[in-house]
Amino acid sequence: MRIKVFLLFLFLFSISVFSQGYASVRPRIGVLRFTNHTSAGWWEGSVGTDLQDMLIAELAATNSFRVLERRELDAVISEQDLGDSGRVNPRTRSRLGNITGAKYLVAATLSAFEQNTSGGGGGLSFGGFSLGARQDKAYMAVDLKVIDVETGEIYDARTVEATSKSSGVSLGVNRGGFGGHLGQYNNTPVGKAIRACIMEIVDYLQCSLVEGKDSGCMDEYNSKERSRREKTRESIKLD
Repeated sequence: MRIKVFLLFLFLFSISVFSQGYASVRPRIGVLRFTNHTSAGWWEGSVGTDLQDMLIAELAATNSFRVLERRELDAVISEQDLGDSGRVNPRTRSRLGNITGAKYLVAATLSAFEQNTSGGGGGLSFGGFSLGARQDKAYMAVDLKVIDVETGEIYDARTVEATSKSSGVSLGVNRGGFGGHLGQYNNTPVGKAIRACIMEIVDYLQCSLVEGKDSGCMDEYNSKERSRREKTRESIKLD
């Protein structure tokens, strides 16, 4: 019996040590609000924080990072201050000095956006409904920076690109201008390009911060970067 109890204790202890070790090696990151340097018509209102929330959720879902909540930090501090006021049961109050600090801050800026629509002029229209052939295409680029909080230096920087398109016969409803929420773009090339950019950012951060800059996964991103730079050079025409 004692041997079984000892083995059970050893097993639970090993799990605890492994879990603590795994948590300690996961990069501690905070995500800043997205900014915009384009004239994209869908960027308005709270889009910057909406994209921030999307990236936070995707990063947390990977379980590869310790994602630190900074948007709600004021509420966390208020709860800790309440616990320190003596009004909360000492056994359940939140203690001061336990907020986890970030090792890296992730900053993202929408630096390019293009949207083209063709083939949608023909077709039938009746009572606000239109039926016709249409092809939509959306392209966007996001400049990503990873800032080392301890030194203030840029640890890593990368431009992430995404393109999405749809074609064929489409049924549309004319209801005036769009609202200010990204939800309406879920099934559009714009929405798909946004989601693709978010996923590409997550994949890149896993490669850079978890696997390391010298890992084999970086070869793919370096190849993409060389291709992007070459296309940029080709598009620049000097007189």
